[in-house]
Amino acid sequence: MVLWIVIAVVLVGLLVLGLAAGSLMGRLGPLRRASTTLLRRQSEVEQLRAAAVTLAQEAEALRLKTEITQERLALIKVKDGTRSR
Repeated sequence: MVLWIVIAVVLVGLLVLGLAAGSLMGRLGPLRRASTTLLRRQSEVEQLRAAAVTLAQEAEALRLKTEITQERLALIKVKDGTRSR
């Protein structure tokens, strides 16, 4: 008699475990899709970050070229000013 009670308790436990596992497996699909979406967005962010760094470097190079050009233009204006006197 005790054996049947033990078997019934084990079977009920397995049934509860199976139902919980089934519920969990049902939630894995949306979680997997969300994980894939997050990974894709992370790679997009990394690409955008690399592009932003490149653009920042190009902007700094342009700023330096602009400063040099302004200095040269100022020198040319000074030279032209001394010639016209």
